[in-house]
Amino acid sequence: MNLNDYKKIIKEKMGDFRYEHSVNVSKEAKKLARLYGANEEKAQLAGILHDITKEMPKDEQLQIIVDSGIILDNVQKNAPKLWHGISGSIYVQQNLCIDDEDILNAIRYHTTGRANMSLLEKIIFIADFTSEERTYSGVATMRKKSRKSLDEAMLYAYKFTFKDLSKREIAIHPDEVACYNDIVLQKLNLKGKIK
Repeated sequence: MNLNDYKKIIKEKMGDFRYEHSVNVSKEAKKLARLYGANEEKAQLAGILHDITKEMPKDEQLQIIVDSGIILDNVQKNAPKLWHGISGSIYVQQNLCIDDEDILNAIRYHTTGRANMSLLEKIIFIADFTSEERTYSGVATMRKKSRKSLDEAMLYAYKFTFKDLSKREIAIHPDEVACYNDIVLQKLNLKGKIK
């Protein structure tokens, strides 16, 4: 199947806004892949499919997760907004026969991130934050940072996310903290502060 085939599949699974967002994430992922030397086709594919189960009823998302044998941690159990990354990666593997681990992980972790992310995973994480239709306060800064350093853009995204989640007293997933710490510690190491 090609990208247009996947676009047809997702168009049937989501409303117009979510479809436009997915197309925009795919476009942004391709740009970032080109900029950072990643595989552009894989970036487009992961981008177009990253929200494939987002508008699926929560009980169906949960059933996909349970049926695959994944056990949600306490934060995930109480944060249904995180389920679509997990269920989406399972869905595309089982129903679209995509078995590229990097694409599956890019879909799975596009919401939280995680420690030791691949280049593709970072690209999808950032493309989701910076896609064309995004208008939140700070998006222009985020886009600018994404053109200079994916890690700097991710740190900016986490500062934004952590502030928002803590303000609303919503639990922060350990993968988010691990990713943030991973990037910060790599920066320190690069600056020679850790021997």
